[in-house]
Parts: sequence; C-alpha cells; structure tokens
Amino acid sequence: MLVVERQTEVYDKPRAIALDHEIFRHFDNMGVADAVRPYVAPFTASQHFGAQGQLIRTIDMVQPPYPLGYTPSMVFTQPPVEAALRAHAAGFANVSIVTGAELIGFEERGEEILATLRAEDGMQRQIRGKFLLGCDGASSTVRQLADMALRDLIFDEPWLVVDIRCGDAALAKLPQCSAQFCDPARPTTYIIGPGNHRRWEIMLLPGENPREMAAPEQVWRLLAGFMAPSEGELWRAAAYRFHALVAQSWRRGRVLIAGDAAHQQPPFIGQGMCQGLRDVTNLVWKLERVLRGQSPLALLDSYEAERRLHVETLTGKIKAIGQMICERDPARAAARDEDLLAQGGGVPPHVTRQDIVPPLETGLLAPPGNPGRGLLFVQPLIRQAGGAALLDRLTGTGWRLILDGRVLRVPDLAALLTPADEIGLYAIAPAGRRCRTRLRNRTASWPPGSTAIRPRPCWCVPIITSLARPRTPRRCRRCSPPAGRSSPAPNPSTRK
Repeated sequence: MLVVERQTEVYDKPRAIALDHEIFRHFDNMGVADAVRPYVAPFTASQHFGAQGQLIRTIDMVQPPYPLGYTPSMVFTQPPVEAALRAHAAGFANVSIVTGAELIGFEERGEEILATLRAEDGMQRQIRGKFLLGCDGASSTVRQLADMALRDLIFDEPWLVVDIRCGDAALAKLPQCSAQFCDPARPTTYIIGPGNHRRWEIMLLPGENPREMAAPEQVWRLLAGFMAPSEGELWRAAAYRFHALVAQSWRRGRVLIAGDAAHQQPPFIGQGMCQGLRDVTNLVWKLERVLRGQSPLALLDSYEAERRLHVETLTGKIKAIGQMICERDPARAAARDEDLLAQGGGVPPHVTRQDIVPPLETGLLAPPGNPGRGLLFVQPLIRQAGGAALLDRLTGTGWRLILDGRVLRVPDLAALLTPADEIGLYAIAPAGRRCRTRLRNRTASWPPGSTAIRPRPCWCVPIITSLARPRTPRRCRRCSPPAGRSSPAPNPSTRK
C-alpha cells in the first residue's frame, strides 16, 4: 500500500475537534486507542440559548452505562492524534508513506491504476496499483480527476473558526459547558476542547470579508464579550463556508473516494471526521477481500450503497439544526425559541448527540421490526483475572455471530458451525442462568477452541475462537476467566 500526502509534516493547528464512541471503538480495534487517549476529553453538554439569551435546548451525550464502553461524545486535539495515526500506519511493513508529493493524473488500465505523482521539486513519477482511494479532502483531486460531481443539499453559510489557548483568568470566567448562542444578530458556537483549548465558531455577516475577519485584531474584537487578548493565545483563525454536499458517485471502476472528498456537512454536532472514518471502516475490509480474491469486485458496490443513505440522512438532521442556529430574522428566531420550548412542555428539551445519529438503513441488517436494526452492537465491560476488558478485546474484531445461549442447544450450535469458516461464534446468557448448551457438562460436544468467561455486570459468554485455528476444548467453569482469546481478522462491521 502506498500513501501519498502533500504535506511533509502533520499540520500543527487544530481543525477537526470532535469524535464519538463508534470512532474510538475503531481506534481501539486498530490498536491506537492508548496513543490518542491523552489528547481526548469528554464533550461537555451544549446549551442552546435563544434570541433573548434564554436556554431553549440542551444537546448532551447518553448517560452511563455507556453502550460501546467509551465516553459517547469526545473532543480531541488533532495534531498529536493525527501524528499517532500516521506513526501507526508507518509501522506496517506493507505500507509506504510518501510526503511532499501530490497526485496530478491517473489512468485506469484494465485491472490496475497508473497514477502520476509530482514532488515538491517538480519531479514526476508514475506508480501502479490495483485501486486508487481518494481521502484528499473537500477539494479532492481524485474526485475532480474522476469527474465525480457534487450534489448540493442546500446549505451554504460563511463562518469564522477561532481556536484559543486560554489562560487561567479566561478559563475561570468562560462558560463551563459548550454553548450555542442562537442570537440572530450573530450566531456563535462555543466548544470546550481538551485542556485549555477553547473554540469559537462565529457566523460572518453580509458584507464582511472572510480574510479580513480572520485577522487577529478582528478576532479579538469578536471575542471581546468573552475574554481579552491578554488572557489567551490565538492559536488559529480560519474562515470557512459550512456546506452540505454529497458526491453523486463514490466509485468509478477502481477509483473510490471517502471522507470530505465524498461528502461535507455543517459541523454543528461534530460528525464531520466521524463520517469519514465510518467510510473507510466500511471500505477497507472489502478492499482486502477483493485483493485476496475472496470476494468479487462487485462487493465494492455495497460501500456507497451502505454509506450514502446514512450520510444523507445524518447531514439532513445536521442541516436542520444548522438552519435553526443560523436564523437571522428576529421574528423567526423568536418563533423558533417558542416552538422549541413548546416541544419540551414549557421547559428546554434535552436530546443526545447519539439520538441524532441515525441507524443504518441499507446493507446487512436485522429483519424489519427488530429494535436493534441498523444500530451499533453493544460492547459490555467484562471482568476477568487480572482486570476487566471490553468485549472486542476478548473476542477479536472479525466476523462474530452472537447467539442467545438461553435457548440454543448443542446440536443447533454444531449445525451452525459447519459452514462458518470465517465467523467466530458466541453464545450469551444473563449471569446466573445456565446456557442451554450446558457447556460445563458437554465439553465433548462443544466445538474445538471453546473457553468461558464471566462478563460483568450481567453476561455469561462462552467464547468460540476462530474455527480456522481450533484449540483444545476447555471445560466451562462459571466464574473462571478465559484461558486465552483469538485474534480474528479486521472487523467488517459492528452494526446489527
């Protein structure tokens, strides 16, 4: 694999600021969670204030117990996290990283791509590969060269994004939770980042020049109601247009796009980077199967089919929130405030960011009517000898079939295992209730590679390791820890 990056060094200023528990679960499965954890903090509740300064809504994260085992909403400092991800990629023997170069053209020739790169010194070279994946941002060269047009979802507002490293005096007087000031005179977002990092997103008004408004003197003028220049360091100020766009096609033959190259959405609940990481998580295991000859090229068609509708639905929800925030007509802003309070029965409604993120609507899903259809599979914390571990740490991250151990019998399990050469099989029952498989007394009937663990607080999980590498059967002891765990292939999906 060859990774081409135009910048020679990691950009030293923050851009993305938010991620969620789904993305952190991917980081953990990748093995980078410990490296990025020092630069991550919980995302505080966001209080929305109306035209008269009154509280009209609160958007928070779901409360414990956390369904995926991690804080559901987080903020992070991008430069060190990006450096950790780059170092992780560089650690693979089959990955080469070229910096200071850019793609200037490509041709698709049968079953391969011939790409032309240009280095900083102007020198050009050609490389060959099986696929070309463009994760090259909103102005994607790959998307433009592949003639993949963008569809406008009708949202286009100019904003100024300001990052400040605040001193103690400013931290003491600034709001102690994140906020959305829905003032029609100038809508403003305030986000509490990790440590002393604070971000403001400030709507620009008609007639204001974006470049001029990003100048330090203008930035401090806009922040005058929050803090003085002597109370912090201006880390970054950049003007953006907040868009809602989706590419009409995400794949052309052996060329694919992901992240901002494929879609862009306003940042109002911090899902931009999350969307891009969901894209590549969906795509990379499929590419691997195609490259190994395990699946046909047509498998890649499912990438856009599964991701596009989710992106469009979530972008539509974010766009609706953004339109409410960006309302600049005083009368309509007052009506908005009254409507939100009415929705809460006279009190500000409270919603969670996780409620806003929709379930999957297409792909390999549970049957219609199933309450878990399209949702992320939960990840309980499991107690074992030497400490506790999350489910993925014990089962690995490959294909997993989770079955109800209260009703499943050993003959049924044996029949299910026969064709499942790539699937780890797990029977689950509440603690205190015996699985009908009777693993304790029927080890001779249990498939090779079985162990038993007792998760906390309410699960009893007999684990079947990868069928490709069977191990010696082990006897189930209800309260004993597992003797070992498998290491299946990368996770193709964690949704139901």
